[in-house]
Amino acid sequence: MVRAIITGAAGRMGMRLVALTQESDGMTLAGAIEMKGHPSVGKDAGEVAQIGPAGVPLSDNLASCLSGGDVVIDFTGPASCLINLQQVVSASKAMVIGTTGFSDEELIRLKTLAAKIPCVFSPNMSVGVNVLVNTVGKIAKSLGESYNIEVIEAHHNKKKDAPSGTALRLAEALAEGMEWNLKDVGVYARHGITGERKTREIGMQTIRAGDIVGDHTILFGGPGERIEITHRAHTRDTFARGALRAAEWVADKPPGLYSMTDVLNLT
Repeated sequence: MVRAIITGAAGRMGMRLVALTQESDGMTLAGAIEMKGHPSVGKDAGEVAQIGPAGVPLSDNLASCLSGGDVVIDFTGPASCLINLQQVVSASKAMVIGTTGFSDEELIRLKTLAAKIPCVFSPNMSVGVNVLVNTVGKIAKSLGESYNIEVIEAHHNKKKDAPSGTALRLAEALAEGMEWNLKDVGVYARHGITGERKTREIGMQTIRAGDIVGDHTILFGGPGERIEITHRAHTRDTFARGALRAAEWVADKPPGLYSMTDVLNLT
């Protein structure tokens, strides 16, 4: 039985992770963490997640919970995630990171620290999305440069980062398939007189509206036809179940930075 500690346990994803650990045969909830001053600290994590008592109170001290857990699952924010990661490294525990929105400098620090422990880092824990990430580069290569590539993503109006981490990972996979560098070919906004579209270009379009959980579309526009591949997440449970699957997988792995490609054996 893998003992999981959930950070951000009173957030949207955190509450679903708490709930689903209660339904899992291979996972048990060993800790639930929130930021200092959060109104839910001290309350039962199950009650906060609206599933009934879980017997685990929300704490604002991750370090005090680490001895009782095997793996920390983090869906918080970049700054708090890095603080949590440092504590997990100090305790030599495993970690699953689904947090997005890291700057280039933060990503360097994350990868340096995460390599010291067993850690799965993925901007999207969905099984379907990761199969897509593993596929789209091959499709782009097969179609060639006569097909323009656009990535369109839509999320709820509370999401703070744009484009989404998933959209960026899809764009990276597309660029890799075409043997391009995303930093050279990514176009993140169009406005006014932009001129003719370049052949070597990956457009990134962002939508923020309502309570959309997460939609991602890759559009290949070619001569006389277009191909659209869309993944729609209907519920956050899609991501939560993937994160729990990653947590079970990574708990007994040697130190190293892994991805959902490793968890799902997609290589």
